[in-house]
Amino acid sequence: MAEKDKNNNAMSKSEAGKKGGEKTSQNHDKDFYEKIGEKGGEKTSQNHDKEFYEEIGKKGGKNNSKK
Repeated sequence: MAEKDKNNNAMSKSEAGKKGGEKTSQNHDKDFYEKIGEKGGEKTSQNHDKEFYEEIGKKGGKNNSKK
């Protein structure tokens, strides 16, 4: 766990992130996550070429074959 700030009352970045993620999941439904995932996928496809997807596909295939 990350160290607390000097005043010992502040939460760590990890704790803050977890708390924020939990709150977000309480306030949003499946559609929200589908929409932001789609936006992220579109942005990724604009920033990367065919070779990028080939490489991550190979990595995923290697990991799955080990299982």
